[in-house]
Amino acid sequence: MSVSVAPVPQIATRRIEREQRGWISWLTTTDHKRIGIMYMVLTFLFFILGGTEALMMRLQLGAPENTLVAPQVYNQLFTMHGSTMIFLFVVPIWAGMGNYFLPLMIGARDMAFPRLNALSFWLLLAGGVVFYASIFWGPPEAGWVSFPPLSSIAYSPSGGQDAWIYLIHLTGLSSILGAINFYATIANMRARGMGWGRLPLFVWGLLVYTILIIFAMPVIAAAVTMLLADRHFGTHFFSPTQGGSALLYQHLFWFFGHPEVYIMILPGFGLVSEILPVFAKKPIFGYKAIAITTVSIAFLSFLVWAHHMFTTPTPIVVLIFVMLSSFLIAVPTGVKIFNWIATLWYGSIEFRTPLLFSAGFIALFLIGGISGVFLAVMPVDWQLNESYFVVAHIHFVLMGGSVFVVFAGIYYWFPKMTGRILDETLGKLSFWLMFFGFLCTFLIQHVIGLEGMPRRVYEYQNVGNLALFNLISTVGSFILGAGVVTTVINVARSLKVGAIAGPDPWKANTLEWFTTSPPPVNNFDVIPRVRSAEPMKDYRAEIERLTAGMSRREPSHATTAADHSP
Repeated sequence: MSVSVAPVPQIATRRIEREQRGWISWLTTTDHKRIGIMYMVLTFLFFILGGTEALMMRLQLGAPENTLVAPQVYNQLFTMHGSTMIFLFVVPIWAGMGNYFLPLMIGARDMAFPRLNALSFWLLLAGGVVFYASIFWGPPEAGWVSFPPLSSIAYSPSGGQDAWIYLIHLTGLSSILGAINFYATIANMRARGMGWGRLPLFVWGLLVYTILIIFAMPVIAAAVTMLLADRHFGTHFFSPTQGGSALLYQHLFWFFGHPEVYIMILPGFGLVSEILPVFAKKPIFGYKAIAITTVSIAFLSFLVWAHHMFTTPTPIVVLIFVMLSSFLIAVPTGVKIFNWIATLWYGSIEFRTPLLFSAGFIALFLIGGISGVFLAVMPVDWQLNESYFVVAHIHFVLMGGSVFVVFAGIYYWFPKMTGRILDETLGKLSFWLMFFGFLCTFLIQHVIGLEGMPRRVYEYQNVGNLALFNLISTVGSFILGAGVVTTVINVARSLKVGAIAGPDPWKANTLEWFTTSPPPVNNFDVIPRVRSAEPMKDYRAEIERLTAGMSRREPSHATTAADHSP
């Protein structure tokens, strides 16, 4: 006796395309997955470069009155490190992960503009090459913010400062083109049934990330163009002696710079919101609240640019407004943290490496957020500005808030990209080395700042406990580096001998797990229809229901929902 079962709802099928092979195919590819892999590999190489520069700085600061690194070289390392981490790693790494997983998560077969997508990657590479080529004629040394007059032709005559300007232009153009592509893809290429209320929260993070880039990047582009004109074409936009204003550059830079903070962390917020429910074995707590707070954070980020300018000659009324806005922006962030904790509360928690990195992020970002509230109080900021307290704060926010989530994403999505699972023992070792090393490196820097050590100095006197505290910070930085190297070893090893993953090893919730691991060129042979914010959970429940129904009947050759599963 045959049993008729309703087939899984689907959109039109498509012929499976054959993947091209050889290195030429990588150079000419417009496949979003290959472009995403190239993004991630390139940005991780820049991360290693930036981390090496940081370790060299920590070696110099490991002892008082050290002469390991010359002052000019230290300033160059400081500038290269900050610029690399922000413009060549944290911002574009989300473009890489978004490139690979955005179409898969919304049920699309590619990005909206594949060739524009490839151009975005090559512009990023060009920016990095131009920037690091400056080591042959003198790297920039005016800091990653390049405030005038330090960045003027009088103080920075080498071509390295111009290379920094070209870095901003090339990577900024890469980000803007990528953001337009992301927005068009999200707005127009979602699977049937995936309304705005069913978007994966990582996609919500990418959506707001794209909007912030489109509005913020042109501002920094204008600022550095004016700086380039001051340096070479006789203008005086930022020269007070010639009627310009150095403060104008700060306003322009930080009007970009504070939204830039959320450009770097909002996709990470979304990724954590995807990982926690999977390993807590329960739905995300407050889906709508997390989505709404993501949008509200983006809006408020444009109101608090002068949060970084409390010590400048800015009218007190403006500073009070910015101080209150800085307090206000902590509210939606706090809502997210409570939602994440509530998601874990009473969950059937599975302590896998992606969850550990996500939980570590929550702890570290919470510390960074609290110190940010301190710095939003004008009298406190007047005391702590330009001290190592600020260095500690920015690393807790950006490294704790971005790098730990990136590593969570690596361990979470590696099975989908490669078909193999990263080793859990090495993964947990990497997490604990990075977590302990991070705390040793940066937690104590709050105390170093409170003891009066200014930032951006290459040496210091042996006063009080500065020598001991800086030594602890330096040792911690190498422990942190060892954790990063452990993950690199884990990736290299697991590519060859890692356990076979299968299409859905985590029993996850979003559509990228519907297809094979790694996905085919066309992503989906059959694009599934979405009925909730957790489509994979819906399909597993349907398959279990139909399988249970079939087991109570006679065997047959009827088509079931299980036949349509990955």
